[in-house]
Amino acid sequence: MNGRIAGRVALVTGAARGQGRSHAVRLAQEGAAVIAVDICRQIDSVPYLLATSTDLERTAEEVRAVGGRVVTVEADVRDPVALRAAVGTGVERLGRLDIVCANAGILSFGGADELEPAAWRDMIDVNLTGAWNTAQAAIPHLGDGGTGSIVLTSSAAGVRARPNLAHYVTAKHGLTGMMRSLAVELAPRMIRVNCVLPTGVDTDMVTNPAMCALFRPDLPDPGPDDIRDRCREMNAMPVPWVEARDVSNAVLFLASDEARFVTGALLPVDAGATL
Repeated sequence: MNGRIAGRVALVTGAARGQGRSHAVRLAQEGAAVIAVDICRQIDSVPYLLATSTDLERTAEEVRAVGGRVVTVEADVRDPVALRAAVGTGVERLGRLDIVCANAGILSFGGADELEPAAWRDMIDVNLTGAWNTAQAAIPHLGDGGTGSIVLTSSAAGVRARPNLAHYVTAKHGLTGMMRSLAVELAPRMIRVNCVLPTGVDTDMVTNPAMCALFRPDLPDPGPDDIRDRCREMNAMPVPWVEARDVSNAVLFLASDEARFVTGALLPVDAGATL
């Protein structure tokens, strides 16, 4: 298969839908085989439905549809043992590992005086420690010689504050520090580490009924169209959100040889939200 990352193998967490599925398919379009990992079950503190095994299989089907090979594994990024096993299974079946997309993440809301301890713990465990577990499981398999690339999904909230999101902002700020440390540590091996910083993305994590109700408590049954104006206020450009493919294109760039000397970077895909 031809493409910008032909012959390489990419690990994508949170791959069952949303940005993760988009990343898996986009990387496969450019020649990569994919290890697609997702928890595929609910986390109690998350106010919307998480992806299922059926969703993960759909990702696999879409990867195959563009000519890619894929290995799917149901694993929780909070569990380092399960994640190491998942990576090992994927590498054994696909032969190598070059690209890591630590994408798995959750979202919930709560004021600082009302946020439940479980919501704080789950947010840090999934969005921050989960990315650490992903990197730690993958690093031993990443080949030296310039093909190694780790891309962490931070957020516009990784460099600025948002109200009622202290746990999310803390986790995403933590990812930027983790990225910088890993970039320095892995540079002698020519393994690059970077972050993408999306604004809101048009995925189930943002446009689900529970999130819409939080944005518009004044409406009985709000949907995505009802929150467009509120979301547009966060961005400099007159759009409410970006699409998953916009972030996937940034991930692809950072994974490719076009970014062979790009490491330690924070790449916004944010319609100007961080300006």
